[in-house]
Order: sequence, then structure tokens, then C-alpha cells
Amino acid sequence: MGKEYDIVILGCGPAGLQAAMHAARKRCSVLVLGRIERSSLYKAHIENYCCMEGVKTGKELLEAGINQCKGFGVDFLHEDAVKTEIAESGGFIVGAESTTFKCTALIMATGVSRKGLGLKREKELVGKGISYCVDCDANFYKGARVAVFGNGSAAVHGALTLKNIASKVYLITTGLEISPGLKDTLDSSGVEILCPRKIKELVGQDRLQAIVLDDGTRLELDGLFIELGAKGAMELAAFLGVELDPERFTHIVTDKDQATNIPGIFAAGDICGLPYQMAKAVGEGCIAGLSAGSYCQKLKREAAKK
Repeated sequence: MGKEYDIVILGCGPAGLQAAMHAARKRCSVLVLGRIERSSLYKAHIENYCCMEGVKTGKELLEAGINQCKGFGVDFLHEDAVKTEIAESGGFIVGAESTTFKCTALIMATGVSRKGLGLKREKELVGKGISYCVDCDANFYKGARVAVFGNGSAAVHGALTLKNIASKVYLITTGLEISPGLKDTLDSSGVEILCPRKIKELVGQDRLQAIVLDDGTRLELDGLFIELGAKGAMELAAFLGVELDPERFTHIVTDKDQATNIPGIFAAGDICGLPYQMAKAVGEGCIAGLSAGSYCQKLKREAAKK
């Protein structure tokens, strides 16, 4: 068993880092588990965050956040959590790759795993022409040629958004699963629909240059948005009995304090649902850190009275 902490935070993206700062400033001992390269922010470029001018890379923002946290006394272990359980004596047990920790409160800020195409060079081209979030990256493609791949409303809304920004927009789908009203809007939008089609190959070395479809068609592109929705990394939460959204079971349900249905477990960021934006993640991280800190302080006061 490793060191015991007041709070362990799973995930070192913007939600986890902001939670760590606020929890530490409430005089709680805090450990953050995770790797920044796993954060969806890591390869992103940010230009729409309040009070921050210019375009910043996700990598430099996360590294700055870690340094801030360390200044407040936060500990980091660049490993993933592999198991979680409720301790018999109260609190929680968190197993990392190399050791195990006990904590009074747990903050889940692991984000969501974006569904990809599973194609060669896909990971290498993320942030270099490939994106999983139209709302995040659309403005980087003004006047460009772009495509959106997906079957649901997220893909359609992404294509409609891009139509007002890019010079040419393709919607590539194996079959749309949307309402008739949205289909009518799409049909009159000027977006070129390629259906049924799949993407067979990504072309480009340092940056995406084109894609090849399953019928052999080659599209020269500046950007490709993969909008297949997101699947949550829910195993750790589900094992603890944390309530998930009742429709798709892909996100954690929280109240206004970012508390879950399990006392002592809080959640923040993308794992709590849309929109997948840094501003939302930071705000929820702030609340989760403060709430978890207050929870730990309350238990300490109650213990001192006994």
C-alpha cells in the first residue's frame, strides 16, 4: 500500500488539474493519477478560452497546469488507475500500475475515449488534419476543404457548422440515423453527402492531405472530423456503483456540487457529458475540487469530536 491521501484524482486533463489546485488550496493532500498525453486536450489547439489570447497548444497548457499544481503541493504519478474499490474502513482503494493508494475522496476526471476509425496513421495525424470535435477545431479550417465522418446527429450538426466556415464540406456516412427534419435541413445545406461510404485510407505524412474511400474515390482534404460520438471509460466508475446516465450509460451523473450518488466520489469534465469543452471541464474541476476538499474537512472535524 502506498501513501494515504485525502483525495485521489483520476485523470490529468484540465478537469483533473483544476480540481487538484482547488483541493490542495483547501489544505488537502492530493494525488493525481494519469498521463497528460492521454488527455484529448494534449494534441489540440486552443483559441477560444476566456482571457487567453492567441492560439495555444494543449500540451503546453497541460504542462503549465502540472507545474501550478506542484507549486500547491500536489503529487503526481504518471500511471493509469487499473482498479478502484470501496475500503472496508471507509474511503476508497485505488490501484495504479505499480502500487495502491487509499483515499478519503475520489474525483473521476478521466475524460472519454473518442471512437476512431482504427486506420493506419490516424493517431499520428490527430491535431494535424484529423479532429474528433467540430466545436473545438472548426475555426482552424476557414476556407478549407473538409469532411465529416459519422452516421448520427453529431456528424450532421458538425457538417452544418462547418458549412459556414469551410469552402467545401463532405459528409461521409454508412447510413444516416437522424430525424426527418434534420435530414431536410441537411439536404438543403449544400453539404455534399457521400453515402454509403467508408474511409479506407488516410493520405499524408506530416499532415493529412487526402482520404481514400472504399469505392476508390480520393478526396483532397485539409481536415477530417470523425464524429462517431464518444464511449466513456466507465469500468472503474461502474465497479464502485456510480450512477451513469440512464439512456446510454456513457457518462457519470452528478449534482451541482459535482458529487455522484456515492458519498465521497465526485466527477468532472468530459466524463460528465457534453459539451466536450475545456471551459466546462475547468469549471467542473473547480467545483469538484472544492466539494471534495469540503467533504474531507467535514469528516476530519467529525472524527476529531469523537
